[in-house]
Amino acid sequence: MSAAPDEPHVPASVSLPEITLKAVVLGLVLSALLSAANAYLGLFAGLTVSASIPAAVISMAVLKVLGGNILENNIVQTAASAGESMAAGVIFTIPALVILGTWAEFDYWETTMIAGFGGLLGVLFTIPLRRALIVETPLEFPEGVATAEVLKVGEQGGGGIRYIAASGAIGALFKLGESGLRLWHGTIEEARYAGSTILYFGSNLSPALVAVGYIVGLEIAVLVFIGGALNWLVAIPILAATGGVPQGVSAVEAAGQLWSAQTRYLGVGSMVVGGLWALISLRSSLVAGVRSSLAAYKKMREGGDDGETPRTERDMPMQWVGAALLFSLVPLALIFYYVTGVWWVAAVMSVVMLIAGFLFSAVAGYMAGLVGSSNNPISGVTIATILTSALMLLAMLGGDSKIGPAAAILIGSVVCCAAAIAGDNMQDLKAGRIVGATPMKQQIMQVVGVAGAAVVAAPILTLLLEAYGIGVPTEAHPDPLRAPQATLMASVAKGVFEGGLPWTMVGIGMVIAVAVIVLDKVLEARGSAFRTPVLAVAVGIYLPFELSVPILVGGLIAHFAKRAFARRASTASTPEARERVEAEQNVGSRNGLLFGAGLITGEALVGIAMAVPIVMTGDKNVLAVFGASDASWPGAVLLGVVVLLTYRVASRGRVEA
Repeated sequence: MSAAPDEPHVPASVSLPEITLKAVVLGLVLSALLSAANAYLGLFAGLTVSASIPAAVISMAVLKVLGGNILENNIVQTAASAGESMAAGVIFTIPALVILGTWAEFDYWETTMIAGFGGLLGVLFTIPLRRALIVETPLEFPEGVATAEVLKVGEQGGGGIRYIAASGAIGALFKLGESGLRLWHGTIEEARYAGSTILYFGSNLSPALVAVGYIVGLEIAVLVFIGGALNWLVAIPILAATGGVPQGVSAVEAAGQLWSAQTRYLGVGSMVVGGLWALISLRSSLVAGVRSSLAAYKKMREGGDDGETPRTERDMPMQWVGAALLFSLVPLALIFYYVTGVWWVAAVMSVVMLIAGFLFSAVAGYMAGLVGSSNNPISGVTIATILTSALMLLAMLGGDSKIGPAAAILIGSVVCCAAAIAGDNMQDLKAGRIVGATPMKQQIMQVVGVAGAAVVAAPILTLLLEAYGIGVPTEAHPDPLRAPQATLMASVAKGVFEGGLPWTMVGIGMVIAVAVIVLDKVLEARGSAFRTPVLAVAVGIYLPFELSVPILVGGLIAHFAKRAFARRASTASTPEARERVEAEQNVGSRNGLLFGAGLITGEALVGIAMAVPIVMTGDKNVLAVFGASDASWPGAVLLGVVVLLTYRVASRGRVEA
């Protein structure tokens, strides 16, 4: 399969408006809005998803009224998706500074600079990799291709905005009923003491998590569930039986304590190995990509750009890239110095950040080409960065447990933002190549999207911290947003300096990851369609099990929707009938994707909106006019209805005759 179409949708010889005032304004607004939604989803569930498709649909709806073209739509979704991706980099790491106690709140300028310059590095790092990973390497970039198809369908008048609007309303009402009106409890959990051990099962009742599972598909959903089962259904019972269970608490609380103190570090070990394995696996492609990009730049300089370079092949000039890199390093080095108080340590941190940022941005870009930016190995590469940085800082600073962990988190924050942006940007550039966009203009709008998200990052985090709490239970917020990745990053950085890391669990997690990698290679050798990417399993091992269950349900919806179309195709009596079924499947798949994206966006935005009255009144039950219910069954019934609706949308695709 070719990585690029033979001819873009808009030929290189045709020049349409791309960066216009309305496109920039709309891109900035959507960047901030979707960044806020993804920030909430990530702190709540530990997972984020690409917003390229919902951004494209919303853009089409707005620009249809204002007047626009497909390249303007593409520019808007480029900026918007860059913003929501940076939210992942921010919420996976920066809240760790509050969890560690380094910050009492989210300092506006420090948060904005870390997010903004980290995201800018991600944009800059992907510019020399575009040709290697998109033009010359046969990678799928599934979400980029899907976004391009949505843009083309929208240009032809088949927007699909009604699916996002309807499911957005459903997700919003669901979140309002559960967390606002408190009509039902948001999770079902059951655990029992069985002799000397604990048996546990639980599920979150979130439509957004079901949508996440639908979007990533059955294979990833199954692997995340398997990882969760290894931890909660195997490791915790074994640990309880051999090491004893916490006393004086319920079985549910005991299982949670064993996970928090011990077994989640199985996921740490797995993620470290997974991140390193990603680098090892991609080493040849990364080297070839860099060489190819440098050769193309050298050829362009020697021949000069006299207008012969097609519009669709023009990247941001490399001298701009170099100058922007130097410009970014100075403020980041100053922040490092502000934290450590030692210039040479700040300089070393800057070098480590630069090298790790480029390597892991390349990994993220390549992985986005393989499995999509929603499955980007951000957690794994960030943990590997923080663990390595913490060990280096330990050697330089000694056992300074106040400066060291924070310094390691800062390095990880910049690298995480860069890697998150890199993966998403490559998807956007792939979509742009298909529709015929100008790469340099997309790269400029990626910077605009990063800026739009960076300026709202600190206020959004502050709002969520004051309304719900983040990571650490307190008297005011006994059940805070879990912030799984940020809590993990804080534990790893602190554990290196203060001790107390359960290294046995980390080591066992590494062994599990190696076993998963071996299994994946065996499946590859046998030509199996089912593979076991280690980072998907590692994420499942680390996440609370209640989050894995609805993700699996979403994956099953995607699977059975495909099965429904396969059955129809098998009974089609003519080639024309089979072609029609295939066309209906494409429409159903797109509509299901849009429906899932709406569920995520609606639920997340209401979660943000509800934070306002909670902060203003200081009462988390301010909207609970009927009192807070502990019953879970209403939520389970309503979630069942959402599951059926999602399946109905995804398994039916009406094609005009």
